[in-house]
Amino acid sequence: MPDAVRTAAVRAVLIMSLTIIQAMVAFLSTLTGSWLAFPMVLSSVASTVVATWAVLDVWVTRQVWNQRHGVVSEPSSTARQMRRQRRRAQRAARAAERDEAGGRIRGRRNAGDLSRTGDLSRAGDLSRA
Repeated sequence: MPDAVRTAAVRAVLIMSLTIIQAMVAFLSTLTGSWLAFPMVLSSVASTVVATWAVLDVWVTRQVWNQRHGVVSEPSSTARQMRRQRRRAQRAARAAERDEAGGRIRGRRNAGDLSRTGDLSRAGDLSRA
């Protein structure tokens, strides 16, 4: 996180913390019926506005920093080109493998081997012997 954004974020967290403490004091003094309740409620409302402003300041500072110094994202980056080339090579290798195998599905059993469906009775006979 850049220094300007970090500073704004720390400021916003401190202001929000103070606002929460102030709101809690206002609430508790309202429950007790203290004379401090009304001024604390008014200042809590003002603090809420300031805390909202501070959070928006973090967002704006981050946007401005990104715009001035931010990450430059280029769609035609070297890494993407290399990934595309690797994928093309893999596709070509698979296509060559398929052509070489004559269109057969890899791993298919020979006709004489036991299959999963019809030859289970023979498999049972072999295991008993």
